[in-house]
Amino acid sequence: MPSVAACRSGNNGVVMVTPKEVTELPRVKRGVAAHRKHKKVLAITKGQRGTSSKLFRRANEAMLHALSYSYRHRKTRKRDFRKLWITRINAAAREAGVSYSKLMHALSTAGIEIDRKVLAEMAVNDPAAFARLVESAKATAQAE
Repeated sequence: MPSVAACRSGNNGVVMVTPKEVTELPRVKRGVAAHRKHKKVLAITKGQRGTSSKLFRRANEAMLHALSYSYRHRKTRKRDFRKLWITRINAAAREAGVSYSKLMHALSTAGIEIDRKVLAEMAVNDPAAFARLVESAKATAQAE
């Protein structure tokens, strides 16, 4: 008998033959895991049109695309909102007689730390407070 483990196929699967003992490895059936995976993918693609929600291969492809799009667009959503806030701040600042870049510079030199989201919200919902903020920033920037 060889000193290293040797394998030979028997009636019930693979039998490991070692010098000291003979062990049988159990047969692995993968149906349950496959069904679970298929059900999971079909559940994820439930609202899709046509075969994208009915057939596993199409559904898996649709799911992979959807997940990559959602990951990518979570990043672009942040950019889009920042652009929107800057546009709103610029429009309100120009009504107050100053450009966006000069307003942001005046705010930073005045030591006023308000983020763009709050500034845009203030510009849309409370124009009087935004105008007072712009005037105080301009006054502090001119004094320095």
